[in-house]
Amino acid sequence: MTLEELRSKAFFQNTVDVWIMYCDERKWDWYNIDAYRQFIRHLTSKGIRMQKFPLCIKESGGMYERGKDKAQFLDELSKFSSDDAAAYTIKLSGDVLAAIRSFSAS
Repeated sequence: MTLEELRSKAFFQNTVDVWIMYCDERKWDWYNIDAYRQFIRHLTSKGIRMQKFPLCIKESGGMYERGKDKAQFLDELSKFSSDDAAAYTIKLSGDVLAAIRSFSAS
């Protein structure tokens, strides 16, 4: 699924699902806590408006493709108390998609 397909389902999405779809497009391992935190810092640096989104770990979707556990990913994120380890709601407008796609994991 692409980011455009995700946007067609709902214009507002949470950053964890956006991260997973973006990684899917790039053929990256989405289950990388440090890379997700870099991604959130990147969006913040681009001035993307984000609202904190309280994802319930137990209701987050369970197993994802290739056996990766989304709930476990969120549980690992919850061990950090910084803003870059949170989930947010973002509006997937064209400029936000461009900012997302300008992220490069290092």
